[in-house]
Amino acid sequence: MLNKALKNLPGLQQNVLLKDYTTYKIGGPAKYFFIAETNEELVNAIKTAKELKLPIFILGGGSNLLISDKGFNGLVIKINISNFEFNGKKVEAGAGMGLAKLAYLAAEKGLSGLEWAGGIPGCTLGGAIYGHAQAFGTKISDVVKEVTALDLKTLKFKKLSKKQCQFSLKNSIFKKNKKLIAVSAVLEFEEKSKAEVENKIKELLDYRNARHPVDFPSAGSTFVNPEKKIANKKLLEKFPELKEFNLKGAIPSGYLIAKAGLVGKKIGNAQISEKHANFIINLGGAKAKDVLALMKLAQKKVKTVFGINLETEVQFVNIK
Repeated sequence: MLNKALKNLPGLQQNVLLKDYTTYKIGGPAKYFFIAETNEELVNAIKTAKELKLPIFILGGGSNLLISDKGFNGLVIKINISNFEFNGKKVEAGAGMGLAKLAYLAAEKGLSGLEWAGGIPGCTLGGAIYGHAQAFGTKISDVVKEVTALDLKTLKFKKLSKKQCQFSLKNSIFKKNKKLIAVSAVLEFEEKSKAEVENKIKELLDYRNARHPVDFPSAGSTFVNPEKKIANKKLLEKFPELKEFNLKGAIPSGYLIAKAGLVGKKIGNAQISEKHANFIINLGGAKAKDVLALMKLAQKKVKTVFGINLETEVQFVNIK
């Protein structure tokens, strides 16, 4: 099997530790691992996996991801398709392009719309589209015009409009339908001065550095901020900040976890950050089971105190 795979896929690797490809620095070995630099290499890798009857996992920048310490008993394909071309206010870029890099490239041309992404580590354009990434009131869908996707069943490419991408809160058609893989996208920006765009990136980056635990590995935000309104009068009296969140239409998950008394809680070498409670950080050598246990504890406590079910933003690989 290996000889056939190696013949079909030059560059195929075996037993690659996935922790080296995630922002969490957690994850066991992939039985097979391949980096796709082009659409053609991606299609070839998927064909090979189908021929060998191997399960497939598509990997982007490795953020918002928790991989089992057992790894993945199949073929992990890392999409590294990162070509890009600007045309006026638009850019067409591959799904493997780093979102932060794209934000800075746009800023150099005085193009606004991705300033919020300047400080997001490990997030690719494809990953941002998959999970409908957003921050500071701005979403990736605000600039997406069109996405080119690969259908895993037919191995044909198709173009999807923004509407067809079915963007919703931290969700998209790509998250709901695992048979579609975003391979590139056309984004359209707003023209501003270069200085204005760069200053906004710096402002938001300074905010992140001051309030987020950037010195420790993490998957980014652990839970989606619930778009809920609290009507319970006792809760509103005990936690007056909820009135403000009711007006905004969303409650920060970090606030809920903190008020549930879990700031700094550790299990193994994983910890609910003391700096921002919606981050579960790897203190060094944390296991996937430690992170998962903290997630479940946070969900249980928040449900008990506030009656709210926290939805994980993190994608799980080989974790029950």
